[in-house]
Amino acid sequence: MLKNDTFLRALMREPVEYTPVWMMRQAGRYLPEYCATRKNAGSFLQLCKNTDLATEVTLQPLERFPLDAAILFSDILTVPDAMGLGLYFAEGEGPKFERTVRTEADVAKLFVPDVGTELKYVTDAVSSIRKALDNRVPLIGFSGSPYTLACYMVQGGSSSDYREIKTMMYARPDLLHRILEVNTLTVIDYLNAQIEAGAQAVQIFDSWGGSLPFGKYQEFSLQYMARIVAGLKREHDGRKVPVIVFTKGGGQWLEDIAATGCDAIGLDWTTDLGEARRCVGDKVALQGNFDPIALFAPPAAIEAEVERILQSYGGGTGHVFNLGHGISQFTNPDHAAALVAAVHRLSGKV
Repeated sequence: MLKNDTFLRALMREPVEYTPVWMMRQAGRYLPEYCATRKNAGSFLQLCKNTDLATEVTLQPLERFPLDAAILFSDILTVPDAMGLGLYFAEGEGPKFERTVRTEADVAKLFVPDVGTELKYVTDAVSSIRKALDNRVPLIGFSGSPYTLACYMVQGGSSSDYREIKTMMYARPDLLHRILEVNTLTVIDYLNAQIEAGAQAVQIFDSWGGSLPFGKYQEFSLQYMARIVAGLKREHDGRKVPVIVFTKGGGQWLEDIAATGCDAIGLDWTTDLGEARRCVGDKVALQGNFDPIALFAPPAAIEAEVERILQSYGGGTGHVFNLGHGISQFTNPDHAAALVAAVHRLSGKV
């Protein structure tokens, strides 16, 4: 029995005593203890693949802040890495792949990996974290969306204009659809394996879906996320497993996202929370949407912004407070603490 299930109840739009809060990328470089553990691990990938260390860093933010959920420490790019594309991290340049997927021959080589073998280190971490949490708070599992994963696979790393993948989308949509098909089948297996291992909610990170034009978003991102939602185990260990869909830059497509069958929509800071609630009604819960850069402001300003967001949403349940994207590595941990305290105090937690 969970000691604190406020996060899960809010996602299911059940009554809650206060607004629960967690932060995207809450286990990360802004925490000195994380940096020390990562240094000991030798590299980011080694940290992800070491069960004990992945467990340690997942729990680090919970030791500092009274957060209402933990999120598995991993990376969305573990999926294409399991497909044999050779993930590595170049100093100062972010993630890169040794092999890209751009030609018919590249696409023909793609395969759905055996999650139980190639990604067993992730499910081992989920099981270990659940045990270490001891029912303190729920554990969130996650994956990148098929389109976001494809962006990295085609581009070979991060991109500012997505030139390669969007050119493929216009010139050879058949190739991109094939990539997305493989990614979708893999993500379904991957998230279900996380649920079986103990994840109590899952989030689909569609980080780059917002770069797509209207119509193309629905064709190349949303329809595949809808298939994932339909293919997931929605109940495990006698309890519902909520699904959150987060498209950064997707505030104009809220009704479409709600129609996927997800339980909650993640919002970035460009969307008005009150307008979003009026748009989706009681179909789904909403998660968000504090601007991560506002954490560089003084605590009083952070508290004022928290209050504005809570008031924008209004009363009742169905809101999970979060950042509109991941926390910056340069954030002062004391400011993150001020955020969590303000959410709890201003939303009614004694």
